[in-house]
Amino acid sequence: MDYLLSIVIFFPALASVFVFIMDNNVAKPYGITIGLIELILVVALWMGFDYTNEGMQFQNAFALIPTYGINYHVGIDGISLFLLVLNAFIIFLATIYLNQPNDKNHLVVCLLLLESILMGVFSSLNVVLFYIFWEISLIPILYMIGAWGTGEKIYAALKFFLYTFFASLIMFVGILYFGYLYFIASGEWSFDILDWYRLALPFDIQIWLFLAFFISVAVKIPIFPFHTWLPHAYGDAPTLGSVVLAAVLLKMGTYALVRFSLPLFPDASFALVIPVAILALFMVIYGGLLAFAQTDMKQVIAYSSISHMGVAVIGIFALNVLGIGGSVFAMVGHGIVSGALFMLVGMLYHRRKTRQIAEFGGLAGVMPNFATLFGIVMMANVGLPLTVGFVGEFFSLLGFFKTHPIITLLAGTSIIISAIYMLHLYKKVFFGSIQNPKNLALKDLCPREMSVMIPLVVVIIFLGIYPKPLLIPIQNSTQALIEIMNDRAVREDTKNHLQNQLQNTIRKNQSIEVPIANNKPSNEV
Repeated sequence: MDYLLSIVIFFPALASVFVFIMDNNVAKPYGITIGLIELILVVALWMGFDYTNEGMQFQNAFALIPTYGINYHVGIDGISLFLLVLNAFIIFLATIYLNQPNDKNHLVVCLLLLESILMGVFSSLNVVLFYIFWEISLIPILYMIGAWGTGEKIYAALKFFLYTFFASLIMFVGILYFGYLYFIASGEWSFDILDWYRLALPFDIQIWLFLAFFISVAVKIPIFPFHTWLPHAYGDAPTLGSVVLAAVLLKMGTYALVRFSLPLFPDASFALVIPVAILALFMVIYGGLLAFAQTDMKQVIAYSSISHMGVAVIGIFALNVLGIGGSVFAMVGHGIVSGALFMLVGMLYHRRKTRQIAEFGGLAGVMPNFATLFGIVMMANVGLPLTVGFVGEFFSLLGFFKTHPIITLLAGTSIIISAIYMLHLYKKVFFGSIQNPKNLALKDLCPREMSVMIPLVVVIIFLGIYPKPLLIPIQNSTQALIEIMNDRAVREDTKNHLQNQLQNTIRKNQSIEVPIANNKPSNEV
């Protein structure tokens, strides 16, 4: 168990090397096998996770460039654990879904490399190591869009790459400057996040560094007005590219906010709550309205992702355990739901070679299983209670409501707006009479497609009914995050807010007897 996390990170990448020498027909079964093994390893990580420990677990560390504090240091807490589970689960189902007739080898390599890279992103505790994983994650998805995409795929791939790459360079400058500040304060170089947590920065420096990180994160989420790459990338990417983008890659941005921006710059985060919340509110409403206006099913889901990620951002900047914990749960929930929606649209596109809503109608009569599963996933996307889509967004909004009720009420319209555009989509595609004779010959879901969708639907319903296995470890680690922010805050208004939130959380936990650990996370590697 000591090196299980490192095995989880590098096993898919090492396994992908052998795909290059395989026959095209062998690549998919091999990819499914590797994806299943990786999922089992991640579940073993989950089973060995100590729910009562709010600090970092499964840590591995060794020096790479010790003179400058660049080390291999990985570890996970309740915040990152379930993003690893989400990553392994989605990639495993993606390998089963894979129906590319040619070049299966290259597509399997891209999926396995991306899985390995994202494991590194969500596990890195050295900021330089995190940045390396962050940047190289662009390469597999760039290749997937450019090689197997549709329409203006080269334009979409390059726009995605240039936006995210150059925005990340600004974050890299901030990383180097923070490392220099730590050197000035301590006399030694370190890029370890646990070391950085011990350094309190003046408010004016926090603001600039927060913005350096935020610009890169805003492009990745994406936050308005840095979202213009998303419709092209989602619309022109192959189905599996859209699935990975929506289900996992978008979570890199919100994860970076929680792991780095909030604890490293607590005063700046508190001071900029309203501006960021307004941008997130604009994402919620603007993204929902654009989703309703689309004629392409894939674009509806793409703009829907902008709207739902806006709710997650609002939860993060509630700066309390309820909001941040709800946002982390919303990341997992949105990953499952958006991945399922893109797969369903891909299944329809494979049959008709079109995603235009006007081309369909009355599909419930010829594809009843497809219509049923699409309806369940659609309701989860709307945020129907007893589905995974409801839990995270409800807690995100409830956490922000405690301090900013007006903005929260406006953001709550996301449920109404999403119901409008999703029900409109469902009505146009599945109800009414069949006007296009091509739809009469459509076949319902095959066993391979059912084997992909059934696990997703089961998880959507199970976590909607019983979210406790995720909520408790997330809440523990979120409480530790708030404590770190409180320790590093230099302004009284920030400290007062964080202390009030911590006291409210402790009182609530005592009243409902939830097992929350009280020890602060250790900084020892």
